[in-house]
Amino acid sequence: MDIVAIKKLLPHRYPFLLIDRVQETGEKHLIALKNVTINEPFFQGHFPLEPIMPGVLQLEAMAQAAGIWAMQKLGLGSDSSVYFLTIDAVKFRKPVVPGDQLVIRVDIDRSSGSRLSFSATCSVEGQLVSEAKMMAMVKK
Repeated sequence: MDIVAIKKLLPHRYPFLLIDRVQETGEKHLIALKNVTINEPFFQGHFPLEPIMPGVLQLEAMAQAAGIWAMQKLGLGSDSSVYFLTIDAVKFRKPVVPGDQLVIRVDIDRSSGSRLSFSATCSVEGQLVSEAKMMAMVKK
C-alpha cells in the first residue's frame, strides 16, 4: 500500500502522518515503513546537534500502523476513527537517526467488538529500537 492509499484510510497529514508504506498485511499483523530523513520538522528542536527521532513519535507510528490494520480488516469507512486507550510495556532500546528506515510491525493480540489489543515493535536494519503493548477503541 502506497502513501496515496494510506491517506485514504488515515486522517493524519503532514507533519503527523508517520507511515510511508505498508509492506505486508495479514489476518493478525501488519508491517509498515517510515523513512526517517533529516528534513523531518522534529529534528529542528529535538537534539539538533545530535538528531534523534522522539520516542513518542515512534509510538505514534506504531499506533497509526495498527489503525491502518483496523480500518482494513474491520472494514471501517472514513466515518470511523481509532482512539488509543492504553500504552504499556514501552521500551526504547536504540536511537533512531536520519537515514534510518523504521520497520513497524503490529501483531494483533485480540480484536473483539470495538476493542483492539496489540503488540508493536520498531526496528532498524533488523535491530529492535522500540516496542510497546497498546489497546485501542474503534468509534464511528
